[in-house]
Amino acid sequence: MGTTTDELAGHLERIETDGYTILEGVIDDELRLGLLDDLHRIEAELGIQPAGNRFEGAATTRVYNLLAHGSLWQQVPVQPDVLSVIEGVLDDGCLISSLSSIAIAPGEIEQPIHADDQLQPIAKPHTATVCNSMWALTDFTEANGATRLVPGSHKLDHNPRYGEALDTIPAEMSAGSVLIWPGSLWHGGGANSTDEIRVGVAMNYCAGWIRQQENQQLGLPTDLVASFGPRLRELCGFGVYGGLIGHIDKHSPAEVLFGDATPENLWDAADRHSKN
Repeated sequence: MGTTTDELAGHLERIETDGYTILEGVIDDELRLGLLDDLHRIEAELGIQPAGNRFEGAATTRVYNLLAHGSLWQQVPVQPDVLSVIEGVLDDGCLISSLSSIAIAPGEIEQPIHADDQLQPIAKPHTATVCNSMWALTDFTEANGATRLVPGSHKLDHNPRYGEALDTIPAEMSAGSVLIWPGSLWHGGGANSTDEIRVGVAMNYCAGWIRQQENQQLGLPTDLVASFGPRLRELCGFGVYGGLIGHIDKHSPAEVLFGDATPENLWDAADRHSKN
């Protein structure tokens, strides 16, 4: 049925107040199970193993740049219920920052609490530059490693110290639900004390004027991007933000490469409006 206007307003209010919101059951089982099966295929083909460092985990497997690994993943960035909330936090010029999986296996310890925007040299608090989402492909429980959150921390004027112990709450949610938070919220993956693997997909976005975490323009083959719809190409960074940022001789990369329409240049639009 899709997210209603009132539901969208409620999600945005919770993000503003608490720093996060959960969209319950918005991913249908066909897509969820398809992504889960395809992820198993990719992990096997690539021989994915835990990175072994404290941040990425000693018992956690991660697959990066998932858009490059099959057409099924093209549905993830443009999922309408999730994208409408993301655009409400950023704007409709937002970009895909990264698309990766995070599978927390039994025995994993808690990830250090961090903020996703803490590498950006901008004084806090600030306008959201990053807005991320975690898709639950399996149930997320406190015991199996549900994402840990520090509610309200997105309003603080500093970042957490690496490795410090903090009071957190688990973002428990059923499979098919999606957690959304701005980049300033302090959070981290939880410890897994069960005998099951907690599998999530981190679908992360950034403002159109911020550099993406994964280089989508070089990380995705051009012939693959040619198969994307226009909105997905824009989200990958082949558009122009605000009628100016990212243009090539006043044309969008998507027009130069694929023939997509280019929005009117900012200064041409300003000149035209000044004459009316």
